[in-house]
This record gives sequence, structure tokens and C-alpha cells, in this order.
Amino acid sequence: MTPDFDIAGDPKKTRIVVAMSGGVDSSVAAALAKRAGYDVVGVTLQLYNHGEAIKKKGACCAGSDIHDARTVAAKIGIPHFVLDYEERFRDQVIRPFADSYARGETPVPCISCNQTVKFKDLLATAKDLGGAALVTGHYIQSRSAGNRRAMHRAHDADRDQSYFLYATTQEQLDFLRFPLGGLAKPAVRAIAEELGLVVANKPDSQDICFVPSGRYTTIIDRLKPNAGEPGEVVHLDGRVLGTHQGIIHYTVGQRRGLNVAGGEPLYVVRLDPKTKRVIVGPREALLVGRAALREINWLGDVSPAEMSQAGTRVFARVRSARAPVPATLHCDGTGFSVEFIDGEEGVAPGQACVLYDSPGLQARILGGGVITATLPENQSREKILMASLPGAALVV
Repeated sequence: MTPDFDIAGDPKKTRIVVAMSGGVDSSVAAALAKRAGYDVVGVTLQLYNHGEAIKKKGACCAGSDIHDARTVAAKIGIPHFVLDYEERFRDQVIRPFADSYARGETPVPCISCNQTVKFKDLLATAKDLGGAALVTGHYIQSRSAGNRRAMHRAHDADRDQSYFLYATTQEQLDFLRFPLGGLAKPAVRAIAEELGLVVANKPDSQDICFVPSGRYTTIIDRLKPNAGEPGEVVHLDGRVLGTHQGIIHYTVGQRRGLNVAGGEPLYVVRLDPKTKRVIVGPREALLVGRAALREINWLGDVSPAEMSQAGTRVFARVRSARAPVPATLHCDGTGFSVEFIDGEEGVAPGQACVLYDSPGLQARILGGGVITATLPENQSREKILMASLPGAALVV
């Protein structure tokens, strides 16, 4: 199967730049572009000091991955370049990741990486190379919608990466192509086998790519030494249940590793970086009614303000592994917030809240933002807007 890349002009006279991570997905994306007759150039990013990462199985963009990308490029007959983006990656992804954890948040570095290093810096490089499009191996569908492109969830529900791509701007989306969006993972591996690519059975990347030991706190300790200061574990009712060795070791919804006594199962409900407290409570305390958002990025045809005024139903997703739930979007001069119709669990500041037009697999991504504050279902909209951080700028 050769997907339609939906690019005007003769493929033989049209250059496509492919972001090749060294995994099976981006390798097949490059091979499909080559098979479709395009002038294909492969680019691999060197994002961090390889060191231990070279030895880590399943690490994205490690030293062995660069070798694999180069091998695949030679196999399918395309030029291949390696770009040193280490400094950009450190400044735009790793440092903000550490800063966010120190604030008691739960950041998603893959979103930052796509938003900055890959879809901003690499996209500019693709244009400098004369590319008519930048192709990636992400599992997402991009379709024409008038004179623009719209982003939809992937065909393979288990591989859908729309949660990590909501911050893609309209200008970026118009230049990007995702040939794997309509394929299931087994089909992608089958294509790799058919073409004799060495990565056909290579394991998928796992965890955070720049944490070779699997312990993200090691990175935070090095960049933010004071973030690991000890504090108290406190119940919602005010009881001090124990102590901890730093809020960076916890996230909202966590149950294991609390090391406190008590008859009932307890979960992390909130983190307070000012008092260095980990606040815990019963599972029902995790149910959130509203979430305030910052850094809104919008891809829908109707503006957030119009949707808010009309009370239009949207479907909100607060974690990549969770299904979208019914919600409404509110926005005014104070900021943006999402109201979960039936409540939602495990909503943590720093995570993304991604909005869709429906709950199904063909859903269109309308946009989303970073969660700044949450309130239980019985709290008012005014309170959560007051709790929201300033600067909720809208990107259209």
C-alpha cells in the first residue's frame, strides 16, 4: 500500500524531507515516500549526549538509532543527514521539563519536543532543503479541509498519537504529512519486512528518551538541586501522615510509593511546591470538575470564544492512555477552562488537555492547552479562573 501524500505537482520533481528517528515507523514513512516516486531526503536529529543512552534498549534517538536510520536510508537509496540539535533540545525540552516538575507539575516532554525542536526547528530546516513537505512516522491522520489541513486521530487506536501533537500550529500542519495514520502497526512492520529493512522487528521506543536510567528525577536533581527537598505527606483532613524526599517523586493520581500508614487506600491529590507538601486522600478526591488551561493552541474552524458562547460539547483527553470524555470549553477575558461533564480523574497541572469534536477514532483534533489548575466538581468557575496562571495566550 502506498498512501496518497496529497502534495501537488509531479512526485519526481517534488522533494520530501523525512524525519528519521531510526525506528520502524519513520523508516517505513521514508520508504513509502520513496516508493511513491518523490525526491526523498532523510534527516536524523542528534538530540542529547548519547553516553548511557547508546546502551539503552528502546531509547529514541540514541546512538544506535542514528546508525539504523543511516542503514535504512542506504537501503532505500536516499541521502541522509544528521543534525546536531543537542543545545536546542536541552534548552527547549529538558530544562523546561525540570522546571515544570520543580513547580509540582507533571509535564509531557514529547509534546514540547514536537512543538519546538521537531515541528519548528526541523520544519524550517526542511524548507531550507527545498522540501515541499516534512514527513514523520507519527500515527495521526491529516486531511484537506478547504484550503487548510485538519488533524484527525489515527486508524490504529492503540497507536494514536494525537495527544502529543495537539500543539501543532495550523501553518505547521499544512506542511506536515503523516503517511502511517491510516495503517495499523502490524501492517507497518509487514512493509518493513517486505522491503528488507533492518528495523522491521526493532522494539518501539519507551519512556522518556533523554532519561537512559529510567529515573527522570536524576535529570531534575542535576538541573534543579533544590527540587528534591523533603517535606510532609498530609491528608486532606489536615493530618500529617509522614514525610517524603521531594515532590518531584510524585504525581497526581499516584498510589504506590507513598509509604504512609492508614487503613484506606490513599492517592496523591495535589502537590504544593511552596510548602513542599504532598497532599493525599481517597480516590473520590481525585474527581475533578474543571481545569484551567494556558498556552491554548487552536486548529478548529470555529473559535474557542464562539464555542464557549454556544456551549458546544467537546471531548477532552487529559492523558494519552485515557479516552476523551464529554466536556465544555469556557473562555473569557480571564482565561480558558474546561468543564468535565461527568468529572475526570487524575488531572494534573502540567499535563495537556486535548480537545476533540467527537469521542471516536475519526475524531478531529480541535486544539488544547496545558493544565494550570484544577478544582473539584463542587467548586465554582470563578475560583478556577482565579487559580489559573496568567498569560493564557491563544495561538490560531
